[in-house]
Amino acid sequence: MEFSKSLIHWYLQNKRDLPWRKTTNPYPVWLSEIMLQQTRVAQGLPYFLRFLEAFPTVHDMAAAPEEQVLKLWQGLGYYSRARNLHATAKQVAFEMGGNFPDSYAGLLKLKGVGEYTAAAIASISYGEPVPVVDGNVYRVLSRVFGIDTDISSGGAKKQFTELAASLMPKGKASEFNQAMMEFGALQCVPKSPDCSICIFNKDCVAFNTGRTGHLPVKLKKTKVTNRYFNYIVVKDSRGYSVVQKRIAKGIWHNLYEFPLLETEILTSNNRTVELIKNFTGLGFNPEDIKLLNDDVIVNKLSHQHLYIRFWQVTTKELINNALDVNVLKSYPYPIVIHNFMESYWRKD
Repeated sequence: MEFSKSLIHWYLQNKRDLPWRKTTNPYPVWLSEIMLQQTRVAQGLPYFLRFLEAFPTVHDMAAAPEEQVLKLWQGLGYYSRARNLHATAKQVAFEMGGNFPDSYAGLLKLKGVGEYTAAAIASISYGEPVPVVDGNVYRVLSRVFGIDTDISSGGAKKQFTELAASLMPKGKASEFNQAMMEFGALQCVPKSPDCSICIFNKDCVAFNTGRTGHLPVKLKKTKVTNRYFNYIVVKDSRGYSVVQKRIAKGIWHNLYEFPLLETEILTSNNRTVELIKNFTGLGFNPEDIKLLNDDVIVNKLSHQHLYIRFWQVTTKELINNALDVNVLKSYPYPIVIHNFMESYWRKD
């Protein structure tokens, strides 16, 4: 089986027309790779275009405030990627004269750039023969070659990296790596792949042994924590409201949110009203407390499921730190809060 030759031929015939594939400039390649971690191309493409419009060069991104980067990122999730993106831009612009490292080893020294991203940039921008290994690559190689190693185990990455490296044709690192990623994204998909049209179906071990749905093997399960958020939407005598920045480490770091009352369980409405009345973060006496969403919003993150309710708390007082709606909307928020704000103030 001439795996690499067949794969690259398939790629050249079937690859999507994507802007970051039309250049070897490491800046857009880096930007696309960071954005597409844990994000589908269809979702990431509009963000990529908006970022390039706002920040045509790495110097432009480095000079921007972090809040502008977070605001543009709003909706892509995994916001640590955006913070690292900004930190890397400053590192490249201010410490390296705007020039990205031109090797895999050098790229690994950038903040937020791991082995996969460094390999992608090194191979695509500089032709360095370093294989990429991500979920797509695990899936393609484990199925085609019948590898039942648990991909969450300690030695899996080394095994798959060595196999990918052995398959990489000399002088074609960029095409091979992009072909592996594209084949996993379009053909060898996680669920119900159409193996009848696959170029490898005659030789694919998984297909020929009926194990397509069982490979790759991943035994380690992600532990999920449930959290219960009650957001307090203040409305003072002017209609102004209050938000605060999440400065603690953890989810949504440096994004904004309404004052938050977190409980250990999903409390009853009456109990929550009592808790809000005694909530020390308000600093005023509520005149009225009203639940704004009858159905609890469930926001599923990778390791946490958030159960979210929004409560309107009105007062006849003037709140000193309250701001006009249009000012509030300019800040970066988690998408669940942004969507609520758009709906709430449109109706108001």
